[in-house]
Amino acid sequence: MALGFGTGLSPVAPGTLGSLFGWASFVALNRVLDPLAWLCVLVGGFAIGVWVCERTGRDLGVADHGGIVWDEVLAMWIVLLFTPPGLVWQSLAFVLFRVFDIVKPPPVSSVDARVKGGLGVMLDDLLAACYALVVLALLARAWGYLHG
Repeated sequence: MALGFGTGLSPVAPGTLGSLFGWASFVALNRVLDPLAWLCVLVGGFAIGVWVCERTGRDLGVADHGGIVWDEVLAMWIVLLFTPPGLVWQSLAFVLFRVFDIVKPPPVSSVDARVKGGLGVMLDDLLAACYALVVLALLARAWGYLHG
């Protein structure tokens, strides 16, 4: 699970592949999950993610090993859940999340440096998802003003 069901094993851009897996699995899950079920999946996925990322990091000898991508999967689900419908918006959500996850603007960088273990692995991606959601909301609002 921590390795994104194998996507984290990629020798090239495992975080990006984990995010793509998050996107694809979101599309599949969103067809069958209602908002309450999504809430349960996200809360449970975060809690279990803290544990599996902690355990996997310890077993691999690197707390935030690049192959651990469950944090990207869950963060993509959160971002996409609040993204306007359509492939263009979802693509933009993916790009924005990846940018904020890689760049780690403050306070994402502070959390990444200070919070260790599974909670740190999960939390910095959750904050990057928040940045992506803010930018998406601003863009959706601006789009509405321009075309509404």
